[in-house]
Parts: sequence; C-alpha cells; structure tokens
Amino acid sequence: MVLKKRADFVRASHGQRCGTPGIHLQARQRSEGEASGIRVGFTCSKKVGNAVARNRAKRRLREAARLVLPEHGRDGWDYVLVGRKDMTASLPFDTLITDLKRALKRVHA
Repeated sequence: MVLKKRADFVRASHGQRCGTPGIHLQARQRSEGEASGIRVGFTCSKKVGNAVARNRAKRRLREAARLVLPEHGRDGWDYVLVGRKDMTASLPFDTLITDLKRALKRVHA
C-alpha cells in the first residue's frame, strides 16, 4: 500500500532513519491499532533536480521498493524512500537495490 497523506510522511520522518549513497530511508513501526501490511511512500525534493529528474528518481525508487520490500520489509511498518541529489537517478540500478537492502537491515537491527 502507498502512503499518500502528509501526516503519514511526518510520522515516518520522526521514526528511524538510515542514509546510503543512493537512498535515504525513513521507517517507523505502526502501533497495534493501525492497519497491518507494509506501507511505502516516495519523495524527492527540488534539490534532486527538475520535474523530469524527480520523476525518474521516483520511478527508480518505486521499482526498487517493489523488488526488495516483499522480502526484506516487515509487516506493520511504514517506509519512506527519499531520493538523493545526483545519485538516485544516476546510480546503477543494482547499486540502488543493494543500498535499499542495506538500509532496511540497519533499520531493523
């Protein structure tokens, strides 16, 4: 499921964080009263570049999350993937996936 409301992004930003060269990951474990499942959101600021660069970075983040989160994500967690300037859109995709896996390991350690 995808995060869409600003309040969900703000709550995730107050949770755990992990930065890698290609991705900045924000994560939080939801309380028991909230919905189950993995939820994920994507964001890129204007520092990443113009609209074309931001959309390219978000497309790459969405695909990386689609491949990695079912295996390495945890049920009941919210994840926000933040694009990085000059890196998210230009890194080799395998490196981006490795960065996401490493960030998830650190968050769940």
